[in-house]
Amino acid sequence: MAFIELPDVQDVDGEAAEMFAADQRALGYVANLTRLFALRPAVYQAWRQLSEAVRANMDPREYELATLAAARTLRSSYCALAHGKVLRDRFYDADTVAGLVTDHRGAGLDQADVAVMDFAGKVAADAASVTAADVATLRASGRPDDGILDVALAAAARCFFSTVLEAMGAEPDAAYRAELEPGLHQALTVGRPIPPPPAG
Repeated sequence: MAFIELPDVQDVDGEAAEMFAADQRALGYVANLTRLFALRPAVYQAWRQLSEAVRANMDPREYELATLAAARTLRSSYCALAHGKVLRDRFYDADTVAGLVTDHRGAGLDQADVAVMDFAGKVAADAASVTAADVATLRASGRPDDGILDVALAAAARCFFSTVLEAMGAEPDAAYRAELEPGLHQALTVGRPIPPPPAG
């Protein structure tokens, strides 16, 4: 399940219990990431505030594209599945989202969206390798400088969250097997696999 012991429902109270209850209401189960961050609820709340502040200034679709690009680069199946599902639910069909993972340049995006995914992936892979030319490419696609910062913020924030999940061995929730088409959840499984369903 994870490399460290994660709490169950009967083990938590206070803020952690509230986190579990919120998941039950929204998802019908407690997500593995919530069980992990229940060990440090204040960090989880700080992450949510950061994430909301970054998203507040971005077009929702572009935020999801940048986040998927970063998650793919970081080989975080958990984050790729979560944000790929948002893209499938709100913006694209399953085949297009799978294409965004395997070859975003050939997935039918316009050049501005390709530039967002290119830049976010490069920030996640090696931020010190970003050059003024990379920024100029985003600027040429029509993005203002504060919008370029937004893409960097989305990718950098994903580095924090994905890295914590992967370092602690948090498995993607098994529910993604049922919620996503087989070809899509396979494409979005860019690192740690979704656990198999329970035997029996």
